[in-house]
Amino acid sequence: MRNLKLIQATVFFALICGFFDSILLSAAQGDGEQPNIVLILSDDQAWTDYGFMGHPAIKTPNLDAMAKQSVLFRRGYVPTALCRPSLATLLTGHYASTHGITGNDPSPKYSKPNSPEYNRQRADLIAKLDRFRTLPALLGEQGYLSHQSGKLWEGSYQNSGFTHGMTRGFPKPGGRHGDDGLKIGREGMEPIAEFLDLAKQQDKPFFLWYAPFLPHTPHNPPERLLKKYQGDDRPISVAKYFAMCEWFDETCGELQKLVDDRGFSENTLFVYVTDNGWIQDPKSQKYAPRSKQSPNEGGIRTPIFFHWPKHLSASDRPELVSSIDLVPTILSFAGAEIPDGLPGINLTTHLRTGKEIDRNMIFGEGFAHDIADINKPEASLLYRWCIEGNWKLLLTYDGEVNRYISSHPRTIKTPQLYDLSKDPTEENNLASVHPDVVARLSGAIDAWYPVRERHTEPLAAASIR
Repeated sequence: MRNLKLIQATVFFALICGFFDSILLSAAQGDGEQPNIVLILSDDQAWTDYGFMGHPAIKTPNLDAMAKQSVLFRRGYVPTALCRPSLATLLTGHYASTHGITGNDPSPKYSKPNSPEYNRQRADLIAKLDRFRTLPALLGEQGYLSHQSGKLWEGSYQNSGFTHGMTRGFPKPGGRHGDDGLKIGREGMEPIAEFLDLAKQQDKPFFLWYAPFLPHTPHNPPERLLKKYQGDDRPISVAKYFAMCEWFDETCGELQKLVDDRGFSENTLFVYVTDNGWIQDPKSQKYAPRSKQSPNEGGIRTPIFFHWPKHLSASDRPELVSSIDLVPTILSFAGAEIPDGLPGINLTTHLRTGKEIDRNMIFGEGFAHDIADINKPEASLLYRWCIEGNWKLLLTYDGEVNRYISSHPRTIKTPQLYDLSKDPTEENNLASVHPDVVARLSGAIDAWYPVRERHTEPLAAASIR
């Protein structure tokens, strides 16, 4: 009898769990409505450089207002701190070592720029995208129109799966990283306005890739904004960068107004992320060390938020998220197919219900700006990293750098372990104090590394030789 009661209790508990799981799933799926989706991509901006992230000087009122109504993750990350591989991750949903676009350009060390061989390598890099069904292409299968503006490295907008766009792409003149697309924001928003009118006319859902060349150099903000940040003994290079951040924010407000004026706001999901970080050098127009191209927090950390007040309750979330999660999440919101093998988490249920994200680690990697071998990512591998809670482990590798060597001093060859809660600028290496944490996270990195099956021998780290 006791066993029978135990069985009955177990069955009842299972039914209750299944009932609540079904409620969560139903809430996550919503009412079947296909949202319009706007992906806003800041270009070269530090994770600290917003009003809503607590910056004491930079004004970002439009993004502040959006973040306040959003599911906001202050501890967001991109797996690679360089624009081209970071953007390719947002197109494919894969890490750079998997999609193969690890740097911005083939290395000029091996073939002269614009020579036939160099251009062949550039074309071969773009062709790597052909192996994947991209985010806009998958949305297109669900009836979405899509528009590209701003940065795009992988050829024309059609090559990346967009139905509409601005970038003509290599081999067209100026087609390295965006050509006509780079005018958006800096020279108005008319192409986006025209696309939104078309989507309204055709009564179709839309996906908008807004990746303006802002606050990226050249730092040439409008004089009215620059004046706001001059003075207080602030170097002119810093004042210009601060003004560029506000200029970018202004364009986000213009974008939101274009959507609202056409009656789209109620059914439009805005997603925000930065391609990589930036810390302004006070003595030049260049970036400071440990920011752009770096695996430090200044290079890889970014706020990430999801704004859709009709369906998502505003919240300030403590969990770790990565831009690797955005492709499966966006596809899920759209009711589109999520390809097998994507490494990111579909956050839809977590966003709709507040359910805690059941992941305790995120990973990333860093490669040189110049690609030494376009068919062997490890030839340019410089870093791999893992974050678990407040622990961050950084391993250094001896891949080839060529240009931008000052961005990758790699003076510390041993593992670097930081407690980000106490040391967010990563100054105090605790690896020798916590060898057990180093061993555990090193093992996690080895188990994660997405191309480990291609190695004929163990990947050698400069930090463990």
